Amino acid sequence: MATIRSTFLLLGLALLLAGSPTTAAGPAVLDSDREALSLSPYLTYGVDPGDRADAAAMFSKAERGEFKPLPGGSTAFGFTQGAYWFHGQLFNRNSTEQRWLLVLHYPLLDNVDVYLRYPDGRIEHMASGDTLPFSARSIRYRHPNFWVDLPQRTEVELLVRVASRSSLQVPLAVYTAKAFAELERDAQFGIGLFYGILLALLCYNLVLWLSLRDASHFWYVCHVSGFGLVMFCLNGLAFEYLWPNSPWWANQAIPLSMAVSQIAMHQFCRVFLELKERQPWADKVALAVIGFFVVMGVASFALDYRTVVRPMTLAVFPGAIFILYLAINAIRQGYAPARVFLTAWAFLLLGTALYASVSFGLLQKNFLTEYGIQIGSALEMILLSFALAYRYARLRGENERLVHEHNEQLERHVARRTSELSTALEQLAEANQRLRDSNRRDALTGLFNRRHFRDMFEHQLHQATEHRQSLGVLLIDLDHFKEVNDTHGHLAGDECLRWLGRCLRDHLLEHGALLARFGGEEFVVVLPDIQGERLLQVAEQLRLKICGEPVRYAGSNIFISASIGAFLVRPGPGISADEALHQADDALYAAKNRGRNCVHAADGLTSN
Repeated sequence: MATIRSTFLLLGLALLLAGSPTTAAGPAVLDSDREALSLSPYLTYGVDPGDRADAAAMFSKAERGEFKPLPGGSTAFGFTQGAYWFHGQLFNRNSTEQRWLLVLHYPLLDNVDVYLRYPDGRIEHMASGDTLPFSARSIRYRHPNFWVDLPQRTEVELLVRVASRSSLQVPLAVYTAKAFAELERDAQFGIGLFYGILLALLCYNLVLWLSLRDASHFWYVCHVSGFGLVMFCLNGLAFEYLWPNSPWWANQAIPLSMAVSQIAMHQFCRVFLELKERQPWADKVALAVIGFFVVMGVASFALDYRTVVRPMTLAVFPGAIFILYLAINAIRQGYAPARVFLTAWAFLLLGTALYASVSFGLLQKNFLTEYGIQIGSALEMILLSFALAYRYARLRGENERLVHEHNEQLERHVARRTSELSTALEQLAEANQRLRDSNRRDALTGLFNRRHFRDMFEHQLHQATEHRQSLGVLLIDLDHFKEVNDTHGHLAGDECLRWLGRCLRDHLLEHGALLARFGGEEFVVVLPDIQGERLLQVAEQLRLKICGEPVRYAGSNIFISASIGAFLVRPGPGISADEALHQADDALYAAKNRGRNCVHAADGLTSN
């Protein structure tokens, strides 16, 4: 609030100073002690509302005393109609300088005509302004300027015509070449410093936005870019460096950049102050303001320059006050980052108010009013960058607090759910194991199925070949199994198959045998690292076990027998699984042909 009171005190003081009367004080004398001279105290002016008068007519009016002193000594007339003519006398008493530079220190003027009438009646005419290419100026400088020859100890009559659709400001001054170079050096340093600050802030926050993807940093970058473009146009630098040969763009860029700047500024305020969540009604008003500037920006391509610029310039004041109110209201609601935002906004408001007051002729043009907006905006941009950093730190702290609370809740849930999850995982592992077993085992007998047997048999063949070991293969088929099904039923047949599976496990697992149901009533056994005689002994013992003990089912004893084909895979050149099974199958058929319930060995082994 102290910043706001200071702003209005400064405005009041400037208005009081602007109200003191000033009159033209005769010819402007240029002597050796003066290398630069402001012409405002020496000028009178006249207005041509219809913009029809020529230089001769206005020279005559000045001679008749129809021109008036500048009101309050001010060269700012605000938005006006018609052409304004300014008259004065220049007397050069400088013994070394005859060529002077006449500069009109305001870049946004459409037409500037300078007439010099010498004692011999000769009139010299020069023209400049935004309606002419930038090359029409005497030197490459953002403000209209003219080289004027002022003979020594000679009084030259000066007449300047200015007409513009923008705010009319005519701060005329004359300089020697040396004085102007020194002035421009200082001005360029200040302007370079200002745009350097903006560029640094823009790049810094652009990197932050690319890293954080925070919308507030994005709209801050847009705000800095839009405001920098506005100042580039208002300072005359855009005409000088961007489109020097396009007077149309020199004028069109001003309302367009103003619209872009205001849109970005209000959108940044919406995001930074979180209006949608904290002040919904204000968010709607801000959207309406943004819509207004969007419309004006589009309309600038079709409407007259003054028709667009004047309402946009007027809208700056209520828009700035509105944002000021939003910041104060956000502080009242306890939103801490709004404090830094308010301070930053007060600086911008002060600088903008000073600059706009000159545009409407409320204050005189001086260093503070001319560069107040640059000073205020630079401070505002810096403080807003601090505000963004503070807001980010605050959001990060809030996020860390929430994460800490959530972690504590999660730890409590995890402690309760750990045992349940462990149990569930164990059950899942068991279920997966059962599923894997069910995929590779026969459902009836519990032995491996044919598909899994093939994979394991091929692996055993490979291992036996590598270690130079023999491998025994038994192919077992129940005799007359169809009669068992027909006599006792299929359930009895299933029990016989289950019994045979148990018998194989009980009798052969101690030998490290691979057991599988090959299909129907046919079973296969692979015995690792075994010799031929031992293979036949094991097969015979198995046959005797099968036929020597009945299968008990439903109170009945069912006697079964089996035919067994035996094949020995000897160490040496590799033999495929199909070939080994084929040899065992041939031996099985030979056993059946011999009358069943016997063991037959392939490959010349002795059989029983």
